[in-house]
Amino acid sequence: MSTRPLISIVSPVYKADKIVEKLVSEIQKTMLLMQVSYEIILIDDRSPDSSWEVMKTIATKTPEVKSIRLSRNFGQHPAIMAGLSQATGEWIVVMDCDLQDQPKEIEKLFDKTKEGFEVVLARRTERRDGFFKKLSSTIFSKLYGFFTDTKYDNEIANFGIYHSKVIESILKIDDYIKFFPLFVEFVGFKTTSIAVEHATRESGNSSYGFSKLMSLAFNSIISFSNKPLKIFVKFGLSISILSFFVGFYYIYEAITNKIEVLGYTSIIVSIWFLSGVIITTIGVAGIYVGKIFDQTKNRPVFIIDEII
Repeated sequence: MSTRPLISIVSPVYKADKIVEKLVSEIQKTMLLMQVSYEIILIDDRSPDSSWEVMKTIATKTPEVKSIRLSRNFGQHPAIMAGLSQATGEWIVVMDCDLQDQPKEIEKLFDKTKEGFEVVLARRTERRDGFFKKLSSTIFSKLYGFFTDTKYDNEIANFGIYHSKVIESILKIDDYIKFFPLFVEFVGFKTTSIAVEHATRESGNSSYGFSKLMSLAFNSIISFSNKPLKIFVKFGLSISILSFFVGFYYIYEAITNKIEVLGYTSIIVSIWFLSGVIITTIGVAGIYVGKIFDQTKNRPVFIIDEII
């Protein structure tokens, strides 16, 4: 009969064949110091390099490691969900594989849970990222916070420790678009954050460029907020009210014989402007309908190919 581990460490792996062994080694050192039972769950998001071969070797040699391979590339957050679905620990740590999230900080996060917190998030007070990564992350957080009416802290990402009941609640969320930090915020529970050390990337470049972050922001906003629709409704009402007063103005001008020649330019500009507003509004509504269509198909957000 297997004993339930106290801590499960879940880490999605992508283009990390050169660092995944060190990741596991650093986690093992930390767990040894903490003297707790643990398991390490690595999820290969169908990385194009040899990450899976390395993960298979590690899992074969290390009983605490479970390596999972997805059937195709589903993205970071579905990969996290795949790992969470296999976690059995009382506490679950989620961390990136690039060693910017330092395994040694797990002990600090776990110690904070002893104060009664069910979610302890890692706050990167000194981010070791490049200028463009920081800039894109800041733009993402501002856009996301504005459209979802939430306070999104770009110093906090996925790294943190979560009680198993928190993870169980997150796994019950059936949204087609997955975004782990928002799910954590949505389910609630007693939450805090602590400052942790953030390291430079051990190897390679981040797979989250500016365009990918903006795509993530766009999909998350559409999935979790109807504020864009409300903005266009308000904009449309504003145009209608303005048109009402402008209409009265021109009626007055016509009655008082002040209009001699009707303006061709103003008509054309009005047609193009209002046509643009109408097309954009229909487009935004169409995007929401498309997301509803994706949700109603009820397709799995990840498919596990192999577990070692």
